[in-house]
Amino acid sequence: MDNYSVIQLWERYRKNAANVPESYDVWAFGDSKEMADELAKLVTDGIKTATSSNYIVYKEENEPLPYAGLHNVILDGDGNAAAIIETTFVDIVPFEKVSEGHAFMEGEGDRTLTYWREVHESFFKKELREMNRAFHFKIPVVCERFKLVFTNKE
Repeated sequence: MDNYSVIQLWERYRKNAANVPESYDVWAFGDSKEMADELAKLVTDGIKTATSSNYIVYKEENEPLPYAGLHNVILDGDGNAAAIIETTFVDIVPFEKVSEGHAFMEGEGDRTLTYWREVHESFFKKELREMNRAFHFKIPVVCERFKLVFTNKE
């Protein structure tokens, strides 16, 4: 990773925390600058403590699943490091079984399951279309909880 803001944030975190792992993942939420900015702000404000992703994307792209203890540098919409989070819990459930509690922890919109289903169905349909796959309510969803461990404000 050659993003200076990521390296700088990680080094500041390492100086201020004990037992910091050597490796971390780097990514932004969503699929647009606006979404990345909005969701990164929810994380840095302590509102967003969970996220959901399409399990099929992990399989199609042969990407490892998140796991408890994984550290992630979250980028804003400009690709700058905004925060470091640590994954605390991961579960894979069918879309229709994502809980109200998980939807609330995602911190988006009005934090209801109805809102979560609306925006995630649309998002997952778009992802699946790009893979020539169809959305259905039983698609597996990776439900991840995390804690904020460091921000670029510290």
